[in-house]
Amino acid sequence: MPPLPGSKTFRYSVDMLFALLLVAAAADWVPARWPWSDPATLELLAGTPVNCLLVERPAWDARFNRQARIAGVATLGVIREQMDPVAATGQAVELDFTGVVYEGDIPHAALDEARKVAARADRIVVELVPRTSIRLESTDAILGTFQGVWPGINLADDGSAKAAPTGSPWIDTNTGFLRFLRAMTEAEIWLGNLPPAGTVIPLSRYLQAIADAAMVGGRWIVALDADFAARLARGDAVAIEDWRRIGRHLAYWQQHRAWREYRPYRGLAIIHDVQSGALLSNGILDMVSARHTPLRSIPIRRLSDEAIAGAKMAVSVDPAALEPEQKEILRRFTRGGASLLSAPPGWKFPQIQPGQISVDKNEVARLDDIWRGVNSMVGRENLGVRLFNVSSMRSELVAAAGGRPVVLHLVNYADYPVEHVTVHLLDKFEKARLLAPDAPPKTLEVYPHGEGSGVDIDLVRNVATLMLE
Repeated sequence: MPPLPGSKTFRYSVDMLFALLLVAAAADWVPARWPWSDPATLELLAGTPVNCLLVERPAWDARFNRQARIAGVATLGVIREQMDPVAATGQAVELDFTGVVYEGDIPHAALDEARKVAARADRIVVELVPRTSIRLESTDAILGTFQGVWPGINLADDGSAKAAPTGSPWIDTNTGFLRFLRAMTEAEIWLGNLPPAGTVIPLSRYLQAIADAAMVGGRWIVALDADFAARLARGDAVAIEDWRRIGRHLAYWQQHRAWREYRPYRGLAIIHDVQSGALLSNGILDMVSARHTPLRSIPIRRLSDEAIAGAKMAVSVDPAALEPEQKEILRRFTRGGASLLSAPPGWKFPQIQPGQISVDKNEVARLDDIWRGVNSMVGRENLGVRLFNVSSMRSELVAAAGGRPVVLHLVNYADYPVEHVTVHLLDKFEKARLLAPDAPPKTLEVYPHGEGSGVDIDLVRNVATLMLE
């Protein structure tokens, strides 16, 4: 017999249903930090997919939250480590926020007490914590961190581009550790890094930040620099057009959100874990990705025959951490004709320091032992795709379940378009279509190349995606 309306059981069932629907909706939230409390600013969201606003304590306002809810926009109150998380959560509930974001290095015990307050009110919780404090086994719909590098070509003091181990310009990117997180959890991954303080950010750098996370299945929480926000608030025409273009790029990834479920195609498997630097930027994943070698991150605890299937080569960063059954998986992998590189005997990644988010110079030198081995093992072999004239780019090769379509994401970190990109694919394809946020789809010619296929791309501005079938 179903519960009677008005009964305690009925109310509990309704509350549970509401909570489940809220969690399901959270997976499709497109978040942005919102510095305003005036409901009129919600008009800026028109024509964009942004549907979730992170609001700092000074701008908390119940009237704004009510108007946002009417507009179909979720609001999350940001609670920082300097605040009492329990009291602040109670206030956020009273002001009718959809949920709360705990941001900063907040002790887990304090977080857990505050989360109880949010749970009793059926509020969504997002933790933006240090990378090493992310609860990787959590059942939360969204996991995140406030720690990220600002994506782009790393410049020396004289304005010239620093060189990566490959000799190409060094690109600061969050894709490496985001690949690891995506391999560790089914949760949505939010990256909450802010623009460098006191800096006016050109539009191209915002588009790079969006794509840097999106091409590996994450979401950057849009955060405008103070100058941009001020110009946007007063209706500056250039700021409004730039905001609309940001919206178009967000919409591009949201319209193709099925890509987030695609998995790495062929390529090189990196077997590692938190203790071997998987949560750090500029580590082995980022070094290898600078070669445009197709990559898959396999956390040690997720290593299985299925996880490594399809890879042509693998690197075991910390072989001493493998259990006997995991070593047997790698033996089966090599018996199938694949290659395996293990870190040198006795090699150990240095202990990660509190607050560290990037591999430092001394650790880069230690990683050279592995990097040289990877470079020698891969050589000029095609592990899925080889790219030419892409020194200012990063790429990601993924495929839908069943292996088709295959998707190649290209993100350009230069502030100028790149022309004449050549794509050599290991496998044979018959159709190729080029997609981009600011251009209509374009059918490209596929030509034979060796035992695989080739495709030429005339121009990549900021972002392009090659769909292959």
